[in-house]
Amino acid sequence: MAREGIQSTEGIGGALDVLGRHRRALYGFTLLVSLLTAVLGCAILAGGFAAAWDAFENVRDYADRNIANEDSYVAYADGGLPPLVRVGAVVSVLLLVLGLLVVSVLHTAYAVGDCHATRDGGPLSIRELWRRTRRRFRSALAVDALTGLAVGAVELAALVMWDLVESGAVPGVEPTPLGGTASPQYTLVGWVLPIAVGCLGPLLYSRLSLATAETVLERRSPFVALYRSWVLTRRERWRVLGVGALVTAVAVLVFWLALYAAAPLAHFAGLGMLWLSDDNVWITGVLVLILPTAVALLLLPPVVMPLVCAVFARLHGELRAREETVQSRSDMSSTKR
Repeated sequence: MAREGIQSTEGIGGALDVLGRHRRALYGFTLLVSLLTAVLGCAILAGGFAAAWDAFENVRDYADRNIANEDSYVAYADGGLPPLVRVGAVVSVLLLVLGLLVVSVLHTAYAVGDCHATRDGGPLSIRELWRRTRRRFRSALAVDALTGLAVGAVELAALVMWDLVESGAVPGVEPTPLGGTASPQYTLVGWVLPIAVGCLGPLLYSRLSLATAETVLERRSPFVALYRSWVLTRRERWRVLGVGALVTAVAVLVFWLALYAAAPLAHFAGLGMLWLSDDNVWITGVLVLILPTAVALLLLPPVVMPLVCAVFARLHGELRAREETVQSRSDMSSTKR
């Protein structure tokens, strides 16, 4: 375990060295991508609020009528929720696509930068970095989409298993009421098994995490790149998982810090929305609720993604070089025989 920790630190140290050598190109490119992401992300959210404006007005009118008649009411009743759900689903899909594009372009750029630094190719400009990134961006996008679908399917399976147990759809397993003592069957099938399946997601991602660099640098097709990532990480699976867990912990920490730091902005944004919507507390409440999360997510590309992308690009370079060394020794041994 101590050896795994030393290797993880060395991998991160190598990634930081590459970042330092080409910081102007890599960080400059990352800031441009982050700025474009912020503009597009805000545009998507603004479009979602604009599309849901009438639905929020109907919700307010419904609530005001019931309050005026001194009747009880349920928020978003009287057909007010379905239109908002549809808008929210569209916005969520668009944001996921935007996130996929950002992750793909940054992973591609940092793989190019790491390869350039390893070969001592001299200075690297933002323009040249974008030119090389653009060539393999489509393949990287396909690889990241396939990886996301694979990991997402595993996590979805865990959620479905948990939901089936909680809804009482699993024969022989009864959900435990609040305050009750959980039966062994419920504990095993309702909690242990879904958690175990869910833990396979990060493990699967760590085994496929080098596929983007593989398709960018070695010009592999997406499916071949995924297979090659699986092969490259076969002997170093725990090291890759450890490094991935470390940078993920950093990303989660930055996200939560940004979440709390952005909370005061929600107050001022809420005041602005109240003025804009003529005191519609329903649409204002939604904005105040999602704003800190949106700000925290928009801060991840410029703050965390450089480290994450550089680490996985460096891991690919190290494992690829080790594979070539082993293959060369094997060829020399075969020649001597």
